[in-house]
Amino acid sequence: MTGAILRSEPLGYPWAGTDPFLICTHHLDRYPEASDGQGIAQDKLRGRSLGSDFTGKDGYNMYHGTSVPGFPAHPHRGFETVTIALTGLIDHTDSMGSMARYGDGDVQWLTTGQGVLHCEMFPLRNAHEGNPLDFYQIWLNLPADRKMTEPAFKMLWASDIPLYRVQNAEGAIAQVKVIAGAYDPQEESQPALTPPAPAPDSWASDPEKDVAIWEITLEPGASLTLPPATGKGTRRTLYFHTGDRLAVAGQHQPTRRLIEVMAQMPVTLSNGGVETARIMLLQGVPINEPIVAHGPFVMNTHEQIHQAMRDFRDTRFGGWPWSSNGPVHQPGQGRFARYPGRTEIDLPPS
Repeated sequence: MTGAILRSEPLGYPWAGTDPFLICTHHLDRYPEASDGQGIAQDKLRGRSLGSDFTGKDGYNMYHGTSVPGFPAHPHRGFETVTIALTGLIDHTDSMGSMARYGDGDVQWLTTGQGVLHCEMFPLRNAHEGNPLDFYQIWLNLPADRKMTEPAFKMLWASDIPLYRVQNAEGAIAQVKVIAGAYDPQEESQPALTPPAPAPDSWASDPEKDVAIWEITLEPGASLTLPPATGKGTRRTLYFHTGDRLAVAGQHQPTRRLIEVMAQMPVTLSNGGVETARIMLLQGVPINEPIVAHGPFVMNTHEQIHQAMRDFRDTRFGGWPWSSNGPVHQPGQGRFARYPGRTEIDLPPS
């Protein structure tokens, strides 16, 4: 490639990460009305491979859930998950004894570190209408000296996450949800938008690592100029996953495309199509360490992977303190978080 675009290739599944990121997935499920148990009535589940349902039948997946969709208890070690819940609810429980219900724009930042079992279930709240779920999960690597840190999570509530919106003369709006990394608007003179701090042991916690996670939406006719990166050696990748037409630095890109661009220069994105374009932007200074991955474990050597498997077999990463592998919180429960070793509840700002 030439100019601002370094590479452009079709999106796979999951979306391939660019160091320091490992992967990114986008889940869009259009669930039907909820049953009494916040799940899906059994007559709507016929013909599915319950326990491992990824076919997209009728517009949704059950994943590893059997009544309530989701991912019951499973282990991780050596990296972080950043879960961006734009629409719908996610119920979190883990082997640390912590829990949360979040959604509708909230973000959870989980450092798995030396090892954690966690559960992500998708309870349905509307009994008389559909229950759409729209979320991303991003895997961000940890450097070798932090892979065995204590696990922890942090909630970034929707009302604390900055939104940049710019409208052109024709009324088309471009929007950036600033989840990590300060965003310096190029269209107008105003201070940079700074999101809440990430988890403390994250690669993203050091400003010099220049980590950014920006969720970008361009209405038809809208455009946006990305600010230049500030880090030394920052790599910037765009995931154009929704929409029919996007120009990056004046070059047309097909839909469902991974596009790596020059991070050190401003780059303009323009939507010349008839559909709204959605782009996930991930950037950061690379960790530049060996990566050895086996399913839910991401380490630096094969021996460390074998040790992770032994540790999980022997300790279950602290065990599972819940009565089921896929617990969901009570119907009508609002968004909240309870952290390890703390009795108080963290609620989103009103």
